[in-house]
Amino acid sequence: MTGTFGGALEARDIPAGDGRLRGEAVGEVEKDGRVLVLKRIRVTYRLALDPDADREKVDRVMQVHPERCPVYRSIHPQIEVSTALEMVDA
Repeated sequence: MTGTFGGALEARDIPAGDGRLRGEAVGEVEKDGRVLVLKRIRVTYRLALDPDADREKVDRVMQVHPERCPVYRSIHPQIEVSTALEMVDA
């Protein structure tokens, strides 16, 4: 998902390479009978932005990128996926 988000940012002239965008995913597993099943994934992005960056544009990309992500489309809705974004100054 990080790659899809980064690519969407870059396509809109928002730098996401060179370590500016980092993603961390945490999965939550539950026991279903005698089987451990992945139920939820939380993805947290950290994006370092230039002071003049269009943060509203970043927010819009953040909202639409999951539907264009192959990973998200492959596992959702069977696995609940949530995303969060922290924007920091570069």
